[in-house]
Amino acid sequence: MAVLEKTVRAPGRAQATGLSLTSWVLFASSGPLAKAVMAAGWSPMAVTSVRITLAAVLLAPVVVVLRPQALRFRRADLWLLLSYGLLGVAGVQLFFFLAVARIPVGVAMVLVNLAPALVALWVRVVRRTRLPGLVWLGIGLAVAGLALIAEIWQGARLDLLGVSAGLAAAICSAGYFLIGEHGASRHDAFGLTAAGLAIGAVVVVAVSPPWTLPSGLLTAPAVLGGLQAPVWLTLLMLAVAGTALPYLAGLRALRDLPSALASVLALVEPLVAAVLAWLLLGQALGLTQLAGAVVLLTGAVLVQLAGPKPLPDGPDLAQR
Repeated sequence: MAVLEKTVRAPGRAQATGLSLTSWVLFASSGPLAKAVMAAGWSPMAVTSVRITLAAVLLAPVVVVLRPQALRFRRADLWLLLSYGLLGVAGVQLFFFLAVARIPVGVAMVLVNLAPALVALWVRVVRRTRLPGLVWLGIGLAVAGLALIAEIWQGARLDLLGVSAGLAAAICSAGYFLIGEHGASRHDAFGLTAAGLAIGAVVVVAVSPPWTLPSGLLTAPAVLGGLQAPVWLTLLMLAVAGTALPYLAGLRALRDLPSALASVLALVEPLVAAVLAWLLLGQALGLTQLAGAVVLLTGAVLVQLAGPKPLPDGPDLAQR
């Protein structure tokens, strides 16, 4: 009764909500860190490739030594590992950067953050789980708030490939929540995260091999909040605090938090990223963005207060 339990275990849900928020705050830190590395001469794809690869290389040995049992997967788990690594790790990153290369970043952010609506549709149609009206209202408010924060009307232009890539990123992001929820209820978060990052690293390395980068880029200075640090140290922080740890926390949260709710909490990421960009990079928030933050948080609170309710005539959710 894993799905049913998620709707009634208040203490577990509260802890999972905290873990999920921690995950997205850490993910948000990757924005300013990656921006500082890119300002030092790195391309977005190169940053993504090194970030995921380094996170996998750092996490895998730790799991092998401290939690070897977490890596004991069966042959039947192969589809889960591949889909999580391909969609939840590599797919989101690759399609998002393809989108921002062709359409404004704000538009791409709104497109990829349509994931909560896609997750909610999957839960409602496929799992036959009733989502109260407040959930749908909250998702709508959260996406509207994000549109205000991103100011998508600033220089917006339509590009079919860019929009398609943004929607593909949203599908991959929805897959992260749905596949992660399925995997988190059956496997150790450390093992699933290590395997997912390793698979994702293989994909991004094939697209953008890190060893083709000039070696001098690693020692170039990266500036954050008036402080300077070598790029290699910033990348290390990005791999640990902005990649490995948030993936771990997010998966652990999905053990007790329904994917429909967890996906809405993800909308906090661009809000936190905007605040960090203001604090560390001097990019101030305007009145419209502040209003958007209020709308976004209101939507997220509504979703958390509502919560899903299984349909009485639906299939046996205990087997999902």
